[in-house]
Amino acid sequence: MPRRPTLEFWYEFASTYSYLTAMRIDGMAEAAGVEVRWRPFLIGPIFASQGWNSSPFNLFPAKGRNMWRDVEREAARQGLPALKRPDPFPQNSLSATRAATYGMDYDWLVPFSKAVYETEFSKGESIAEPQAVVQILNALGLDGTVILKAAASEGNKGRLRVNGEEARSRGIFGAPTFLTGDGELFWGNDRLEQALAWAIGDRPGAMR
Repeated sequence: MPRRPTLEFWYEFASTYSYLTAMRIDGMAEAAGVEVRWRPFLIGPIFASQGWNSSPFNLFPAKGRNMWRDVEREAARQGLPALKRPDPFPQNSLSATRAATYGMDYDWLVPFSKAVYETEFSKGESIAEPQAVVQILNALGLDGTVILKAAASEGNKGRLRVNGEEARSRGIFGAPTFLTGDGELFWGNDRLEQALAWAIGDRPGAMR
């Protein structure tokens, strides 16, 4: 059988729009016959390189107000629980992202990632503390203490840094971002459908 086309899903745990994508991408990709590669990374260093010391939704209040209302509408449209804003926003996602980076070699990466988002945006709870991440892992039947220790190893921290450098080198500037097998980049939850279509060869606007 021919290999299914792939779509890379680059996501940041502090990102509201990555949350919306994470909760719908698997079903849509399965229907399209596309395999998804979940790629956790930290957007903070990329923002810092652009001169931002916080989320643009904090730096530009009008944009932030619209974002929260937009995400509330989209969550309702997707049938997700009512959005609850974590305080503070954005959450420090370092511990969770280290755990997800370590989880890239295991089949618990996707359920863990979804559980982090649910904790943060469905329950409005903190994901910043290492113990919060341990609890999320434990709730999945995993040994959160052991995993978080492994995630804090120098090797895994190095892998996370390399992932961030890869994101930057491939032109990623925000989350969520989708990259197709031929390197086409799509940014934002509202571009998921177009990214999946491109991945399977439906490519209006392709350069000739």
